[in-house]
Amino acid sequence: MQQGGAGGGVKPQMPALENYVLPGSRPGQRSGGRRRREARGCGLCSDIVRPWQRVKMSSTKVGFRLAACLLNISEARKKDIVEKIAKAALHDDNGQKHSQATVLNIFSDYDYNRSVITIAAPIDMLGNYVIAACTEAFRSIDMAIQEGIHPCLGAVDLVPIYPLLDVGMEECGKVAQSIAEILTLRVPGCSMFLFGQADQPEKRSLVQRRKQLGWFKGRDFKSMEVKPDIGAVPSQRYGLTGVGASPYVMNCNVTIDTQDMATGKDIARAIRGSNTRGLKGVQTMAFPHNGKIEIACNVESFEDQDNIMTAHEDFGYISYCVLGKTFSYVSPQSIEAQIKKLASNYGINTARTALVGFTPEECKHCATYALKKGIGEFWRMRGGMFM
Repeated sequence: MQQGGAGGGVKPQMPALENYVLPGSRPGQRSGGRRRREARGCGLCSDIVRPWQRVKMSSTKVGFRLAACLLNISEARKKDIVEKIAKAALHDDNGQKHSQATVLNIFSDYDYNRSVITIAAPIDMLGNYVIAACTEAFRSIDMAIQEGIHPCLGAVDLVPIYPLLDVGMEECGKVAQSIAEILTLRVPGCSMFLFGQADQPEKRSLVQRRKQLGWFKGRDFKSMEVKPDIGAVPSQRYGLTGVGASPYVMNCNVTIDTQDMATGKDIARAIRGSNTRGLKGVQTMAFPHNGKIEIACNVESFEDQDNIMTAHEDFGYISYCVLGKTFSYVSPQSIEAQIKKLASNYGINTARTALVGFTPEECKHCATYALKKGIGEFWRMRGGMFM
């Protein structure tokens, strides 16, 4: 869901994805109609980011120590509710605007009935803003009547904290723990499970926790006998919320021109990072979507201690640094190319590719720009909601 917009600076350019479009572009369900574009940055920042380029993300010139939360909520069909939740992160209880909070992006998918709200702020303030947004989400979303094709367990389904600038994983983990603890006090009856750096001492990954808790199977909490890490036994209204911290995770979805779910699952399985020939750090699921099959990919950044991936840039890994640590992830272009190759083996074409939000570098650049300019509702400058 990358869209350029008016503003100062040079629009960052990246090599085009052949069928790169704004997610949420199908007529009747999402705003704006179908629009094709090159993959690019936020369009408002002066920094140029290119794939296969090692990017240093540890400059302190702007005076911010930044982190982001890609808040996943189980609502996309009521635009007013989604925007109200986003705005809750930007204002206090008296309606006064927070000067150091920005909502960079809102992605909503009608079929999934799921939205991702990108909130960025200095790490020592981010938790308060995320708690405010989550509180509004719990108030507005009733999981007892929620419907959508995307798996979910909670009204607030996922609260991941990612480091952007001059922030370490340990600090992000502590912020995530604090968010979980405060939410269970502020919203009696809500339930939390922890993952990543917030899950001490095990530090189990989000995928591990989801498998343990039956996230992929549905939300029949009575039969599942789910025990939260913090809070009450999961209720039908609030469900179960995952809160944690990890290196940045972005979402890249590739649509293939078929309705054959078995083929979609085969392709998703082939590129999954757990497959010996898959793409490292990539987790996948296949969904029916707008008359086709969408391969939804979570693209994890992973610590590259020996700079191995930097030495293999031709394979499509992008590296960046935060606080002197090198992280790498698979480029969206490489994911699209691999899925296109696999789909061609079945005589199928790819229809479009959508990056939900930002790459890690883009997120840091746009957060820095928005906070320096005092732009809270940054998503509006990028073209608004995509339904």
